[in-house]
Amino acid sequence: MIILAAQLAAAVALLLWSTRLIRTGVERAFMPELKLGLKSLSGNTLSAAAGGGLAAMVMQSATAVALISAGFAISGMLAPHSALALVLGAELGSALMARVLILPVETVLPFALLIGVIAFFKASTRKMKQIGRIIIGLALVFISLGMIREATMPIGENAIIQSIATYFRDDLISAYVLGAVLTWAMHSSLAAVLTFATFATTGIIAAPVAAALVVGANLGGAFIPFALLWSAERPARLLALGNLLARGTLTVVFLAILLSGRIDLALFGATAGEQAIALHIMLNATLLLLALPLVKLIIQAAGTALPRHSDEESGSLSALDTDALDHPPLALACAQRELLRMSETVQAILVPVMHLFRTWDPEQARMIERREDEIDRMHFETKIYVSRLREHDLHPDQDKKTLEIVAMANSLEDAADRIAVTLVALAKKMSDEALSFSDEGLADIAHFHDQIVTNGQLALSVMTTGDAEAARQLVAEKDRIRIEEQKLQERHLKRLQQGATASIETSNIHQETLRVLKQINAAVSYVAYPIAKETGDLLDSRLVRPRSVGGSG
Repeated sequence: MIILAAQLAAAVALLLWSTRLIRTGVERAFMPELKLGLKSLSGNTLSAAAGGGLAAMVMQSATAVALISAGFAISGMLAPHSALALVLGAELGSALMARVLILPVETVLPFALLIGVIAFFKASTRKMKQIGRIIIGLALVFISLGMIREATMPIGENAIIQSIATYFRDDLISAYVLGAVLTWAMHSSLAAVLTFATFATTGIIAAPVAAALVVGANLGGAFIPFALLWSAERPARLLALGNLLARGTLTVVFLAILLSGRIDLALFGATAGEQAIALHIMLNATLLLLALPLVKLIIQAAGTALPRHSDEESGSLSALDTDALDHPPLALACAQRELLRMSETVQAILVPVMHLFRTWDPEQARMIERREDEIDRMHFETKIYVSRLREHDLHPDQDKKTLEIVAMANSLEDAADRIAVTLVALAKKMSDEALSFSDEGLADIAHFHDQIVTNGQLALSVMTTGDAEAARQLVAEKDRIRIEEQKLQERHLKRLQQGATASIETSNIHQETLRVLKQINAAVSYVAYPIAKETGDLLDSRLVRPRSVGGSG
């Protein structure tokens, strides 16, 4: 029994890992295109929901789409109700993907795994390497589901397991709560639903229990982005709470229907597993149909229930603990956390600055300037903190780390200064002189800005995880952005040659904006340099040639 339980736990762990593998591959290969597509589809709630659904199917994660949508809401690119439409669509897309992943595809798995491994190890381009990662992840999802089926069949014959399953059949409320808790623990509603459906298919649990678990999984899935975004800015919290209110309410309604016995699960499929997946799809489709026309009201309700966090409170929480100075490893960790706060604040002013070029907003400009003052303060306090730490007898590695921290703090402060001083001044000049970029010029700058924002998020990931592959990607992005800026400058010059009036009037501002965005990207990318140097990926300030075999995944 212990061995079978271990096999089941290992199979579920593999399922979680494989879905994460797919998401990582998609993020590293297609994130800029995904974000651009989502933003372009968000003009109305219907297209936003469709875009969210497609993105969730590709990324194997509605939570990932929720986090992207939250970023759009924080930046002002999307109103919270439009971001909620994206999330509602993403949940349905994730549910549809669950149906795809229970298809019988055993015969093609060996070929898919072989193709994926060859692509991952032999690819000459980064994108093809990540496509290989995605194929491997998909194959492992199907393999893990097969392992779950094999492990649950003999477990289902155990008398204790049978008595537990019988108990839950008589107490669907407990099954509902258990489904929510397990989904929260797994941090993946897709993986949880697939696991519950597989349990039902093998007969370990009855169809009503599987249905209650799946309904609970939808509640647990809504808690995941709610918890992840609770410390974010108000628009993101509005989005997360609105999604939780809508989804939580509907799961209670579906649970009540299950308890009443007025629903015939046999209508949803031939097996208990198919019934669970179909119910999952039905719940999310119903939520989309009911909630999509009401997204503004849902956000208003969330706003009524949501407490406000004052700017003063958020700005006073320094990670620099003076009591830790006598313990260098702990003090270095404190300084690293303060750097992460700096990077998050830089990202918070980088994202909305593009809006000022479209429509000048004095209040938003003042907000950017206030946040830049916070970054200046964090920069100064970090340098003082590190200088006090260096008064202690440090190990050479610790001494090197202090220098890296100061260098990264300097770089982040430089990025903030270019955003709050240079870019804001350029946007103000356009407003004062009643100038506007040409449609082509604005599209170029907006797309370029999106790429810098994406790299800023990658920098946050590098600082949080220390992942060598992500660090290498960020350094490579610095070179790519430099080349991209040159191409955009050439496009602008061609428009000047064609005599475009708007391009001529805004030529200096256009070129300066591109140049400053490139410099901001370089400053933000610096956080990856210590890791890239340590792994040998950076030699003499240049990225070494990509490895053809192996390397970090």
